[in-house]
Amino acid sequence: MLEGTNREMAVFDYPWQYKFPPFFTIQPNQETRKKQLEAWCSLILSYHRHIKNYSLDVTEAQSSPLFYNKSIDRKLSTDGIYTVLDELNKRGHIEWKDKARKQCLIMWRTPEEWGKLIYRWICDRSMTNTVCTFYEISEGDDSSSEEFHGLENWLLLRALKTLQSQGKAELIDGSEGVKFF
Repeated sequence: MLEGTNREMAVFDYPWQYKFPPFFTIQPNQETRKKQLEAWCSLILSYHRHIKNYSLDVTEAQSSPLFYNKSIDRKLSTDGIYTVLDELNKRGHIEWKDKARKQCLIMWRTPEEWGKLIYRWICDRSMTNTVCTFYEISEGDDSSSEEFHGLENWLLLRALKTLQSQGKAELIDGSEGVKFF
């Protein structure tokens, strides 16, 4: 679902293309389409980052402010939304939650990118060779000023798994804990 208050919607800075009617029609010219998809991908990731939302429901998307600009009365078609989401999927920024492709997880940063941010925070705080809970990392007072604060557990786990594969962390079985090296 796309969620957020009206204040959040008003504060979000849409790119210039959002006010350009042809932006809402997937273009047939390959070079133009490539630029258009780049702009749509950037818009979707920036928007979800702004409202700190990690999921999208395709059936609700077309009527959301992201895909429907009421001021110019233009909306991206469902096929267009799928075209953009397929591009985001190729880039590793979304993952379908269901086989029907009605809901997807949005990752405005890849798990690897989140892992790097978390590990930098751990190192900056001299917390290597310590154990942390998932809660401390994503909800604790010490992380409140970090971009990963509020990160949903499924994405936090993926980020930590990337650190584990690099030998920088070890997930503690049966708990929501991790040891950093």
